[in-house]
Amino acid sequence: MRKPKSQLNLLRQRIHIIIYGTNTVAGRLFDLILLGLILLSVFLVMLETVKGFDAKYHQILIVLEWIITGFFTLEYLLRIATTNRPRKYIFSFFGIIDLLAILPMYLSLFFFGSKVFSTIRALRLLRLFKILNHPKFTGQSLHLLNALKASRGKITVFLYFVLISTIIIGSIMYVVEGEENGFTSIPMSIYWTIVTLTTVGYGDISPGTPLGQFIASLVMILGYGIIAVPTGIVTAEFTRAAKKIDADKNPCKNCGTEDHLENAKFCHHCGHSLEHK
Repeated sequence: MRKPKSQLNLLRQRIHIIIYGTNTVAGRLFDLILLGLILLSVFLVMLETVKGFDAKYHQILIVLEWIITGFFTLEYLLRIATTNRPRKYIFSFFGIIDLLAILPMYLSLFFFGSKVFSTIRALRLLRLFKILNHPKFTGQSLHLLNALKASRGKITVFLYFVLISTIIIGSIMYVVEGEENGFTSIPMSIYWTIVTLTTVGYGDISPGTPLGQFIASLVMILGYGIIAVPTGIVTAEFTRAAKKIDADKNPCKNCGTEDHLENAKFCHHCGHSLEHK
C-alpha cells in the first residue's frame, strides 16, 4: 500500500510542473514572465551604460536589477530543489546559463564593473524554444532543417567557389592597385574583396586606377548574385520538401481531407475520387 504524499512533496511536485512544464497554463505563464524579466534585465543593463540616463535614474536601475536578480536566484534554487536529479540540472547547459545569469550582480559587490556581464542573461532567451514546443512549430522547424541538410552539398560547393574567387580577385587587385592605393598585401586585398562582395563597403580601402574601379564594379555586381544564390538553393529545397509532404498527405480535391492510405482511390470522408487527372 502506497504512503500518501506529504504536503511538502505535493508542493514540490506542483512547483516542478510549473517551472519545468510547458503543457500547462501555469507553466507557460511562468515561462512568459521569465522571458519578460530577462528582456527587462538586459534592457536595464543597456540603459545603465547611457551616462545621462544612468546619472538621473541610477538608484532606480540598481533596485530593479536586484529585484530581478532575486527572482532569478529564487528560480534557480527552486529548479535545484524540485528536480529529482539536481546534479544533472546544475551541470546542464541551461543550468550553467541560469547560474551565470545571477552571478554578475553578486560579483559586482566585490569586483567593480563585473555587473556589465549581466547581459549574458540574454542567453536565457533560448528557453523560448521550449515554449514553442508545439507540433506546428516543431514541424516547420523540421522542414527547414531538412531543407538545410539537403542543400548542404550545393552550398559547400558554392562557398568553395566564392573562396577561390576572392583569392583570385584579391590577387588581381593587389597587382593592379598596389601599395600606393592601400592594397598593401594580398590578404588585405582579399579583405577588400570580401567586404565588396558582401556589399558592406566600409570604404577604408578603395581602388584608385580606372582598371581597378572597373574590376570593383564587376565585383559589386557579382556580390548581389552571391547573396541570392544560397537563399535560392535553400528555398528550392524547402519548396521541394513541402510539395513532397503535400503529396504524401494525398489530400482530397473535394473536401480537403488528408492522410489517406497510399493506395486509396476514394476519400474516406466524402467518398470523392482521389485520382488526380
